[in-house]
Amino acid sequence: MKFIILGCGSSMGVPRPDGFFGNCDPNNKKNYRTRCSALIKTSLDNILIDTSPDLRQQLLRHKIKKITKVFYSHMHADQTHGINDLRSFFINSRKQIEVYADVFTSKYLKDNFSYCFVSNSKEYPATLKLNKLKKNLTLKDKNKKINIRSIEVEHGKVDSICYIIDKKLAYISDVNNIDKKNYKYFKNLKYLIIDCLWYNFHPSHYNLEGALNIIKKFKPKKAILTNLSPILDYKELKKLLPKNVIPAHDGLLINL
Repeated sequence: MKFIILGCGSSMGVPRPDGFFGNCDPNNKKNYRTRCSALIKTSLDNILIDTSPDLRQQLLRHKIKKITKVFYSHMHADQTHGINDLRSFFINSRKQIEVYADVFTSKYLKDNFSYCFVSNSKEYPATLKLNKLKKNLTLKDKNKKINIRSIEVEHGKVDSICYIIDKKLAYISDVNNIDKKNYKYFKNLKYLIIDCLWYNFHPSHYNLEGALNIIKKFKPKKAILTNLSPILDYKELKKLLPKNVIPAHDGLLINL
């Protein structure tokens, strides 16, 4: 099983659409960041976490020919507005893509992208099937089963979903607080991929200090900082990090 960070940039990416690089060195390829999405590759499935507005670019870059399932973290535009790009995978397979989201995100998706879920005519069939997100979901693979646990975390005024894959990897792209009652699920992780927007305080994201504090509490073997703004240059940020912590970059591959 492989986990690919398709995009690790904050809500406007790096550089921003106006060309703003902030502190990031434009000569370093790892400073070019599309919006946050991730891909879980198993022997049977290609599973997306979020459909960022840059999804088309991300999937073409990695030559992804099928998507079978999508898990959404929350309703914000930078996590959902690439949803239309899933239509091509329905055209190829003629099978609806399974989508999993919490109640609030499900309502947002149905209200704003209803054509994806409801057939209007034979020419425009529903391409996605919306499912209720369960706390634990077991997926079949060729020789084993894969567990995906969903945990609510705080992301400012909305909840976001952390996904824990097979008790090995936790992915939390947007978060500013994790309830202590859920700390037990983060023990003995191989990888923790965690929100780190910038250096200063932010009301809905961990800053560098907050991300490093939660990493110290959970003690993963390796931590990866994602949702990085133009303020955080890859090389300069890396200098500030402990040995077991690295900044993400688009295309980062993890073997699980």
